[in-house]
Amino acid sequence: MHLPPPDLSIVARRADIVAGLRALLPDGAVIADDESLAVYDCDALTAIRQKPLCAVLPGTTEEVAAILAFCRDCGVNVVPRGAGTSLSGGAIPLGDGILLVMAKLNRVLDIDYENRCVVVQPGVTNLAITKAVEERGFYYAPDPSSQIACSIGGNVAENSGGVHCLKYGLTTNNLLGVEMVLIDGTVARIGGKCGAPSGYDLLGLVTGSEGLLGVVTEVTVRILPKPPLARAMLIGFPSIAAAGEAVAAIIAAGIIPAGLELMDRISVGAMEAFCAPGYPLDAEAVLIAELDGTAVEVDTLIACVEAVALRAGATSCRASGSEAERLKIWAGRKAAFAATGRIAPDMLCMDGTIPRRELASVLERIAEMSRACGLPVANVFHAGDGNLHPLILYDVMKPGDLEKAEAFGNDILRLCVEVGGVLTGEHGVGIEKRDLMPAMFDAEDLAQQQRVKCAFDPTHRLNPGKVFPTLHACAELGRVHIHGGAFRHPELPRL
Repeated sequence: MHLPPPDLSIVARRADIVAGLRALLPDGAVIADDESLAVYDCDALTAIRQKPLCAVLPGTTEEVAAILAFCRDCGVNVVPRGAGTSLSGGAIPLGDGILLVMAKLNRVLDIDYENRCVVVQPGVTNLAITKAVEERGFYYAPDPSSQIACSIGGNVAENSGGVHCLKYGLTTNNLLGVEMVLIDGTVARIGGKCGAPSGYDLLGLVTGSEGLLGVVTEVTVRILPKPPLARAMLIGFPSIAAAGEAVAAIIAAGIIPAGLELMDRISVGAMEAFCAPGYPLDAEAVLIAELDGTAVEVDTLIACVEAVALRAGATSCRASGSEAERLKIWAGRKAAFAATGRIAPDMLCMDGTIPRRELASVLERIAEMSRACGLPVANVFHAGDGNLHPLILYDVMKPGDLEKAEAFGNDILRLCVEVGGVLTGEHGVGIEKRDLMPAMFDAEDLAQQQRVKCAFDPTHRLNPGKVFPTLHACAELGRVHIHGGAFRHPELPRL
């Protein structure tokens, strides 16, 4: 993993660029001193650090538009940043670019219970959306483990999921519309309270685009009524293989739990020591299955899941008897990264997705890789949809440890693709997986993806150095672009 070298011609103009931005923005909105920029030198992929040319904190959509138009005209790179919780390096700054920090755009703009949606600015945290509507019995379904901190704008950029994505979907399944600013300052709306229109799925295109196409300044999301009842089951297994078989059997039986999470012995031990959620320490693998619905429905489903688990060899099985007990069971899983961080100085959190049938074999091969490279790995993952999150433990102070951890992580991701999976489930590509893209896409695939990039950002100023291992000039690809810097229709760009 590495950042592209900075364009020294841009760096040489730093003073003029900072002065130009300060002329556009209110006092205090441009940060350029080295001491203050230190807090922005990385995101959650802390192995890579780089101070930006400067950081800007706009407070309105109009200010975002002015910043982007200025950067386009001056030939300056831009890296959008939400809460900085990206685990793939998507928000790591560039030495020749400004960091566009969206933290001030943090208001809930509209709560529409009749249409079951909420309109928010991108700096609003994931959990804050639920907090805003829970008194009326509603909630926002996608719930990444970082939901207390991660912003909804970042969730859109990475198409984030969470422990309840199996039944309720990822961000893309709960997103109705966005307002976004293009690199030339054009403000566009895609979708809204009624969802995306027919025709090209531009909303789907923007979701998960990792800041390469535009900067989202407003988000409309779907909210759901809270289920009448939710209960969590805690199931212990004698092996990862047995737990994997149970996961496949549960889905095969036609049961779609709200959440289906699997943890190995190392993870379970770390979580139990961290917050004592009551996990069985004698199990090699622990499965959390949450069932929701009416009381009769939940009781029936719990009985079915228990029967499936016992047939797969479960050694223990209990269901929560109260809301407090349910939350306690989830507390350990939600604290997985923090808990694992106590047993090693450093950690790389990987993110790949595989077919459920391959769970047991892939985890066995990961264990073999771990023994071969001498670095331990803790496994926690969204078992229901096969989204793995191996936590590779290392010590950056030991010479060679970081390089071994990165190589180990790359091997895991290649394995995911090898068995029919994909490089990412919800963390995005960023820098972490950028150079692995050819393992999943051939040259023609990557060129076609870059043509989309060219349509929105023909000079490659938005988040360059991320996602694509080699970024071609648009002219090389037979450039398709947006003419006139404007939309001919509120929903469709002129291509």
